[in-house]
Amino acid sequence: MASAFIIGGTGQIGIGVAKRLAREGWTVRLASRTPPPLEGLWRHVPFDHREPGALATAIGHGADLLMDCIAFDEPDADKLLSVEASVGHIIAVSSASVYRDEHGRTLDEASQCGFPCFPVPIGENQPTVEPGPKTYSTRKVAMEKRLLDHAQGRATILRPAAIHGPYSKHAREWWFVRRLLDGRQRIPLAYGGRSRFQTTSVAAIAEAVVWAVEEGEPSILNVADADAPTAAEIGKAIMATMDRYADIVGLSDEPYPPSAGMSPWSVECPVVCSSLAPNAGTYKETVPDAVLWLIEATRNRDWRSVLPQLAAYPWEQFDYEREDNLLSALSRSA
Repeated sequence: MASAFIIGGTGQIGIGVAKRLAREGWTVRLASRTPPPLEGLWRHVPFDHREPGALATAIGHGADLLMDCIAFDEPDADKLLSVEASVGHIIAVSSASVYRDEHGRTLDEASQCGFPCFPVPIGENQPTVEPGPKTYSTRKVAMEKRLLDHAQGRATILRPAAIHGPYSKHAREWWFVRRLLDGRQRIPLAYGGRSRFQTTSVAAIAEAVVWAVEEGEPSILNVADADAPTAAEIGKAIMATMDRYADIVGLSDEPYPPSAGMSPWSVECPVVCSSLAPNAGTYKETVPDAVLWLIEATRNRDWRSVLPQLAAYPWEQFDYEREDNLLSALSRSA
């Protein structure tokens, strides 16, 4: 029986992968500081990756698959490499944010340098930022490079985009879900609702993991849904799941930058990824799990405590007064 050891295994990605592997008969251990949010066919291993030697102790005699959902920089890659002799395949989760456009612009520095204009779609051979300690993405690239350059056995890097699924602390779908729960009848969207920011379900990540283990190549995989829906299409998919509906009002591209309608997928230029790995379906087919979990997880709770990463966005996401004033002005000028 194949075995998997998943670092950060009790989070959004880890749980999604664990469910898939357990269904296929794998023995799964989830390593993290906190216990899993639900019971399943896996075992929890208390683990703090910041402690020296903690990984070797926790993994014990090893595993066929060592997956790290939280690998961030070179020291994290070194920890994985330190136990390489006892594992069959290492998979580390990176991010599609590592890519740069032909002018060197990146998602990390879009507010300072301008939004990147990528080819559509972005393939795994798109140039990346240089490795280093400067930004989230440069650290991710440093992690990737260290792991792939020094691994003696099989190693794979996964680059998902806007991840969706249950148990997220950064569930972008809340932007629409809360508006619908609050009974909003009109929802404005910047850039006419045409923005496309590639979505990635946790089911697609699990599919990519299984495929990578079976195939072994290539060493870098984008992970994406079968489609790249617009922000307006994302809203409609969420509405269909909830059976609640509102009118989506596409706003003009002027003035810039937009003062309203900035959903988590609202971007100036499209970010669309292709992938060599199989997917798990379209966004509309895979998003219901995230939406239904969100509704239940936020019931009678402050959403900020459930979604702290989303709450940390540097702008107010639910400024209904601003939205109403804007929509009223649009109606008067029509």
